[in-house]
Formats: sequence, C-alpha cells, structure tokens
Amino acid sequence: MSDRTETTPARVERSEEEWRRILTPEQYRVARENGTEPAFTGRYWDEHGSGIYHCVACGQDLFSSEAKFDSGSGWPSFSRPIAQHVVEAHADRSHGMTRTEVVCSRCGSHLGHVFPDGPAPTGLRYCMNSASLDLVAIETRAESDGNDTTEESR
Repeated sequence: MSDRTETTPARVERSEEEWRRILTPEQYRVARENGTEPAFTGRYWDEHGSGIYHCVACGQDLFSSEAKFDSGSGWPSFSRPIAQHVVEAHADRSHGMTRTEVVCSRCGSHLGHVFPDGPAPTGLRYCMNSASLDLVAIETRAESDGNDTTEESR
C-alpha cells in the first residue's frame, strides 16, 4: 500500500542522458536547462483546441484548455493549473529580475513563470513555454481511456 496522496505525485527521476534521449533538443533546452522560447514562436501560443496540456517530459496533466486565455504575451497562458499539486513555484532571480518560476511537481521540468496580472478569479497568469507542454485533445484522451464520447458513439 502506498502512502502517496493526490497531493504528492510520484517523482520521476532520470539521468540527464536519459532526458536528452527522450526530449528533442529544444524541449531539453527549455524544460531541463530553464530556457525560454521566443514569444509568438511556440506551438501552443495561439492554440484554441480543447484538451489537457501535459508535461512534455513526464506526461503529468498540468493545465486544461478551459483555463487558457490570450494574454497577448506570445506564450500560452493559463489562469490556473489543473490542480495545485501538479506544479511547484520557486523564486527565480536570473536575468537581473525577480520572478516566480513554475516547474512540474513530478519531474522538476521548467514550465515557465507565474505573474500576478491574470484574469479573475485567480488574478494569476501562468505564462508557459510550448516546448514544455504536450496538448492531448479531449477526443484523443477519451479514445485512449476507452470512453468514446463522439457523436457517432451515442
């Protein structure tokens, strides 16, 4: 019997060599070396499809498309994570400024930063890097779960 709870996801530990094999060079640079993709260049900054955004490194569910909004920043922005325990926040004093870095709680991959200028009700803007995320469409999730929710199946 496990003593892990919903608020303590099982950690994913890999060597840097393993991360390099699993991730593309850009995903590795952003997720494992705390990089940032240029604004308006990432795969998801202008994505409007429905689904769940996963950590590109370990697959943990992070954000719902329902919490995504257009911040005008050029990066995918969310008002909240899918659950508080899926992300961790740390002070980031790099580049001559103080920000709050957001990482995946399961594998420690860098996702982006959170700022206190988002929409109600949270007032937060989780400004994420597309390279750290993988969008799984609602239809795809339903199929992989064996629960077909398309019109044809009703």
